[in-house]
Amino acid sequence: MQKLLIFQSLWAMECGHTNGHERSLDENIAMIAQAGFDGISAHYTNRTDVIRLNEAMQGTGLKIEGTCFPRSVEDLRLPLELAGEFPVSHINLQPDIRPRRVEDCLPLLDGWMQLADEAGIPVFIETHRDRMTTDLFFTLDLLDRRPGLPLLADLSHFLVAREFAYPVDAENHAMIHRILRNARAFHGRVASREQVQIEISFPHHRPWVDLFLQWWSYGMREWRKRAGADDVLVFTCELGPKPYAITGADGNDTTDRWAEALLLRQMLRELWAEIG
Repeated sequence: MQKLLIFQSLWAMECGHTNGHERSLDENIAMIAQAGFDGISAHYTNRTDVIRLNEAMQGTGLKIEGTCFPRSVEDLRLPLELAGEFPVSHINLQPDIRPRRVEDCLPLLDGWMQLADEAGIPVFIETHRDRMTTDLFFTLDLLDRRPGLPLLADLSHFLVAREFAYPVDAENHAMIHRILRNARAFHGRVASREQVQIEISFPHHRPWVDLFLQWWSYGMREWRKRAGADDVLVFTCELGPKPYAITGADGNDTTDRWAEALLLRQMLRELWAEIG
C-alpha cells in the first residue's frame, strides 16, 4: 500500500527567540518522535554531525531525509557515502550553483543522477531560491531537456519569486503542475506572493493555504499514478525560523511554529485521506 510519511525539519526546530534559548538536538529529536512524526530532515554534509544525529535518533524509529548543497558532481560523493552508512529515505539536493545557461547545468545534473544510480540511493533536486532551480521558467527549461529529472518540490519559492497574482491564472497553474508531475517528495510551507512563509493559522491567510493544498493535492495524485504499489511519499514540514518566519516588533515569531507544523501535518493527512 502506498504511504504518506510526514517529516519535520530540524532547521525548523530552531527557536530563534530573543531570549537566546535553543533546545538541544536530543530534545528536538525526542519532541519530534513523541509528536508522532515519521522522520526528520537534516544536513548530510559532515560526518561528525551525521554520526551524532544518528546516535540521538537510536530507538526512535524516525527516518531521515539527508540534505546537501553540492557545487560540483564530486561534492555529492560524501553525502551518498554517509547515506550508505547511515540510511536515508532519500537525499535532498539543493544545487548550490547558478549557471545562466541550461547547457551548463546538464553535466551537473547528469553526473549527480549517475552517482545516485551507482549508489542505489534516491536523489531529488529541490526547487529553491538562490540555487540552480531558483527560477520557475529556467527549471521548466531544465525539465524540457531532462524530462525524468526527479524533483523535491518546495513551491513556496516559485510563488514568491514570480509574485503570482491572486487568483492564480491557468497559465501559472499549468507551470506549477509541470513541476509537480516531476515531484518525488515535498517540502511544505505556505507562501503568499510577497512572503515566502506566512502564518497558516491566521484566517486572512486561508486563500493562500487553500492554494497550496490544491497544488499539493495535485502533486500527491500525480505521484500516486507513477509510484509503485508499496512506495512511500515523504512530505517535510519546513516552517523555518526568522527571517523565514514573520516576526513582530519584539523580534519574535508572531505564531507558534511548532503548533503550526502540527496543524500542517493534520491538513496533509486529511488531504491524503481525501485522495483515497
